[in-house]
Amino acid sequence: MATIFTQIINGAIPCHRIYEDEKYLAFLDIRPVKKGHALVIPKTEIDYVFDLDDAALSELMCVAKKVARKIKAVIPCRKVGVMVAGLEVPHAHIHLIPIDDVHDLNFAHAHEVDQEELAALAQTIREKM
Repeated sequence: MATIFTQIINGAIPCHRIYEDEKYLAFLDIRPVKKGHALVIPKTEIDYVFDLDDAALSELMCVAKKVARKIKAVIPCRKVGVMVAGLEVPHAHIHLIPIDDVHDLNFAHAHEVDQEELAALAQTIREKM
């Protein structure tokens, strides 16, 4: 069975895409810890981020860097935090979360967000790409 992320990549499940190329996809989290919380994933379904080969891991981080800069340009924050937990979905992914304090990386703060608000935010971030 394909992971939820593979289903998103294939278009079976909608998402608010903010970056995409032939190998990687970034989209807004539907249960963000903070406004602007995004996920960056490889299009290849690999469970554990450290099972990616060195080139793919480097590329994934470079995409995350590009996306983080655009998020920071749109969302007022001190930094864009990076979290790699890998337990939620068995598909390698990086969380990018706008933060002002280390406590902003607490997933207990995740909450539902209106889809129209996510769509508008995704459009604003894409325009910065």
